[in-house]
Amino acid sequence: MSDVTTAKPKTARPAGVVSGSDLPKFEIPRFEMPKFEVPKMEVPAAFREFAEKGVTQCKESWEKMKAVSEEASDLIETSYATAAKGYADYGQKVIEAARVNTNAQFDYAAKLMTVKSLSEVMELSTAHMRSQYEALTGQTKELTALAQKVATETTEPLKDSVTSAFKKVA
Repeated sequence: MSDVTTAKPKTARPAGVVSGSDLPKFEIPRFEMPKFEVPKMEVPAAFREFAEKGVTQCKESWEKMKAVSEEASDLIETSYATAAKGYADYGQKVIEAARVNTNAQFDYAAKLMTVKSLSEVMELSTAHMRSQYEALTGQTKELTALAQKVATETTEPLKDSVTSAFKKVA
């Protein structure tokens, strides 16, 4: 095998066509910026003092707002956690009440299977309704108290915080 390399023949370009390597490089034109002389003038001391007071007040207000925002964020997180726990407790109470009521219904159905007369059915039904009414009344009171507790525990810190924030601002 021969070791022959073939060179690519140069093609002739038509007149007026310039190759990429023959193009002049593009450069950004350089301009000199005009120099504007700012006249030196003395700022009155009262104006300087006013500006310094404004900057100081702005910094103080920023620090206060930052502290209040962080406090509010922490408070909202705490309130959310309290509400979530309260809702979970409430849900557990509802499930417990449903379980108790379902078991009472099954017990009632089982007792109905053993009755021998219509008077026993009436007596059993009356006793069951009375006990269910009392159970429902107790469950409603318990759920209402729990809901009020959750609402109070969730909103009381918010109320206290808003009150203290208004006192700080005033």
